[in-house]
Amino acid sequence: MDSVTSDAVEEARRRRRATAQLKEALRALSGQLSLLDRQVSARAELKDVDLDCLDVIGRHGPISPSALARQAGLHPATLTGILDRLERAGWIARERDTADRRAVLIKALPDRSGELFGLYSGMNRAMDEICAGYTETELHLVTGFLRQVTGAGGEATAALSQG
Repeated sequence: MDSVTSDAVEEARRRRRATAQLKEALRALSGQLSLLDRQVSARAELKDVDLDCLDVIGRHGPISPSALARQAGLHPATLTGILDRLERAGWIARERDTADRRAVLIKALPDRSGELFGLYSGMNRAMDEICAGYTETELHLVTGFLRQVTGAGGEATAALSQG
Protein backbone atom coordinates (compact mmCIF):
# COMPACT_ATOMS: atom_id res chain seq x y z
CA MET A 1 0.00 0.00 0.00
CA ASP A 2 1.45 3.38 -0.93
CA SER A 3 1.56 6.29 1.52
CA VAL A 4 -1.28 8.20 -0.20
CA THR A 5 -3.61 5.21 0.16
CA SER A 6 -2.42 4.62 3.73
CA ASP A 7 -3.05 8.28 4.62
CA ALA A 8 -6.54 8.13 3.09
CA VAL A 9 -7.40 4.95 5.03
CA GLU A 10 -6.15 6.48 8.29
CA GLU A 11 -8.09 9.68 7.63
CA ALA A 12 -11.27 7.65 7.00
CA ARG A 13 -10.74 5.79 10.31
CA ARG A 14 -10.26 9.03 12.23
CA ARG A 15 -13.40 10.50 10.66
CA ARG A 16 -15.46 7.39 11.57
CA ARG A 17 -14.15 7.60 15.16
CA ALA A 18 -14.91 11.31 15.38
CA THR A 19 -18.41 10.75 13.98
CA ALA A 20 -19.03 7.92 16.47
CA GLN A 21 -17.84 10.16 19.32
CA LEU A 22 -20.17 12.93 18.16
CA LYS A 23 -23.15 10.55 18.03
CA GLU A 24 -22.31 9.27 21.52
CA ALA A 25 -22.07 12.85 22.80
CA LEU A 26 -25.50 13.63 21.32
CA ARG A 27 -26.99 10.52 22.96
CA ALA A 28 -25.46 11.56 26.29
CA LEU A 29 -26.85 15.09 25.84
CA SER A 30 -30.29 13.72 25.03
CA GLY A 31 -30.23 11.56 28.13
CA GLN A 32 -29.03 14.37 30.37
CA LEU A 33 -31.66 16.78 29.04
CA SER A 34 -34.32 14.12 29.64
CA LEU A 35 -33.16 13.85 33.26
CA LEU A 36 -33.26 17.64 33.61
CA ASP A 37 -36.76 17.77 32.13
CA ARG A 38 -37.93 15.06 34.56
CA GLN A 39 -36.61 17.08 37.49
CA VAL A 40 -38.28 20.23 36.16
CA SER A 41 -41.54 18.31 35.64
CA ALA A 42 -41.42 16.96 39.20
CA ARG A 43 -40.69 20.39 40.71
CA ALA A 44 -43.48 21.99 38.66
CA GLU A 45 -45.82 19.09 39.53
CA LEU A 46 -46.30 18.26 35.86
CA LYS A 47 -46.24 15.02 33.94
CA ASP A 48 -43.40 14.76 31.43
CA VAL A 49 -45.86 14.92 28.52
CA ASP A 50 -47.43 18.05 30.03
CA LEU A 51 -44.02 19.74 30.04
CA ASP A 52 -43.48 18.65 26.42
CA CYS A 53 -46.79 20.25 25.43
CA LEU A 54 -45.97 23.44 27.34
CA ASP A 55 -42.70 23.61 25.43
CA VAL A 56 -44.49 23.35 22.08
CA ILE A 57 -47.08 25.93 23.16
CA GLY A 58 -44.33 28.27 24.35
CA ARG A 59 -42.40 27.97 21.10
CA HIS A 60 -45.30 27.90 18.62
CA GLY A 61 -48.28 29.36 20.47
CA PRO A 62 -50.90 30.44 20.42
CA ILE A 63 -51.59 27.15 18.69
CA SER A 64 -54.65 25.13 17.80
CA PRO A 65 -55.20 21.84 19.63
CA SER A 66 -54.87 19.87 16.38
CA ALA A 67 -51.56 21.57 15.51
CA LEU A 68 -50.34 20.95 19.06
CA ALA A 69 -51.30 17.26 18.80
CA ARG A 70 -49.32 16.97 15.54
CA GLN A 71 -46.29 18.81 16.90
CA ALA A 72 -46.27 16.80 20.13
CA GLY A 73 -47.00 13.50 18.38
CA LEU A 74 -50.12 12.87 20.46
CA HIS A 75 -53.58 11.55 19.68
CA PRO A 76 -56.17 14.37 19.97
CA ALA A 77 -58.11 12.46 22.66
CA THR A 78 -54.94 12.17 24.75
CA LEU A 79 -54.24 15.84 24.26
CA THR A 80 -57.66 16.81 25.63
CA GLY A 81 -56.79 15.33 29.02
CA ILE A 82 -53.40 17.05 29.01
CA LEU A 83 -54.94 20.41 28.16
CA ASP A 84 -57.58 19.97 30.87
CA ARG A 85 -54.82 19.35 33.46
CA LEU A 86 -52.73 22.28 32.25
CA GLU A 87 -55.73 24.62 32.25
CA ARG A 88 -56.86 23.57 35.75
CA ALA A 89 -53.33 24.17 37.06
CA GLY A 90 -53.16 27.63 35.48
CA TRP A 91 -50.47 26.88 32.88
CA ILE A 92 -52.53 27.56 29.76
CA ALA A 93 -55.69 29.22 28.56
CA ARG A 94 -58.01 28.18 25.76
CA GLU A 95 -59.24 31.17 23.78
CA ARG A 96 -61.43 31.65 20.76
CA ASP A 97 -59.50 32.37 17.56
CA THR A 98 -60.31 35.93 16.49
CA ALA A 99 -60.05 34.90 12.82
CA ASP A 100 -62.45 31.94 13.24
CA ARG A 101 -64.71 32.14 16.28
CA ARG A 102 -65.40 28.38 16.06
CA ALA A 103 -61.72 27.57 16.48
CA VAL A 104 -59.81 27.46 19.77
CA LEU A 105 -56.22 28.51 20.36
CA ILE A 106 -54.05 27.41 23.26
CA LYS A 107 -51.68 29.92 24.84
CA ALA A 108 -49.26 29.68 27.74
CA LEU A 109 -49.97 31.94 30.69
CA PRO A 110 -46.96 34.16 31.49
CA ASP A 111 -47.36 33.98 35.29
CA ARG A 112 -46.78 30.22 35.35
CA SER A 113 -44.24 30.23 32.48
CA GLY A 114 -41.90 32.24 34.70
CA GLU A 115 -41.78 29.26 37.07
CA LEU A 116 -40.34 27.10 34.30
CA PHE A 117 -37.75 29.74 33.40
CA GLY A 118 -36.67 29.73 37.02
CA LEU A 119 -36.33 25.94 37.08
CA TYR A 120 -34.20 26.03 33.94
CA SER A 121 -32.13 29.01 35.09
CA GLY A 122 -29.17 26.89 36.21
CA MET A 123 -28.93 25.26 32.81
CA ASN A 124 -29.39 28.59 31.04
CA ARG A 125 -26.56 30.14 33.08
CA ALA A 126 -24.31 27.19 32.29
CA MET A 127 -25.15 27.50 28.58
CA ASP A 128 -24.30 31.21 28.64
CA GLU A 129 -20.92 30.41 30.20
CA ILE A 130 -20.22 27.68 27.65
CA CYS A 131 -21.25 29.89 24.72
CA ALA A 132 -18.99 32.69 25.96
CA GLY A 133 -16.03 30.47 25.09
CA TYR A 134 -16.96 30.28 21.40
CA THR A 135 -16.72 32.84 18.62
CA GLU A 136 -19.85 34.05 16.89
CA THR A 137 -18.84 32.05 13.80
CA GLU A 138 -18.44 28.90 15.89
CA LEU A 139 -21.82 29.46 17.53
CA HIS A 140 -23.45 29.79 14.10
CA LEU A 141 -21.76 26.55 13.02
CA VAL A 142 -22.97 24.66 16.10
CA THR A 143 -26.47 26.15 15.74
CA GLY A 144 -26.65 25.04 12.10
CA PHE A 145 -25.49 21.55 13.02
CA LEU A 146 -28.05 21.23 15.82
CA ARG A 147 -30.85 22.45 13.55
CA GLN A 148 -29.90 19.83 10.96
CA VAL A 149 -29.81 17.11 13.63
CA THR A 150 -33.20 18.29 14.93
CA GLY A 151 -34.60 18.11 11.39
CA ALA A 152 -33.18 14.61 10.93
CA GLY A 153 -34.78 13.59 14.23
CA GLY A 154 -38.12 14.95 13.06
CA GLU A 155 -37.87 13.02 9.81
CA ALA A 156 -36.93 9.81 11.63
CA THR A 157 -39.82 10.29 14.04
CA ALA A 158 -42.27 10.87 11.19
CA ALA A 159 -41.03 7.79 9.36
CA LEU A 160 -41.48 5.62 12.46
CA SER A 161 -44.95 7.02 13.17
CA GLN A 162 -46.11 6.25 9.62
CA GLY A 163 -44.88 2.71 9.39
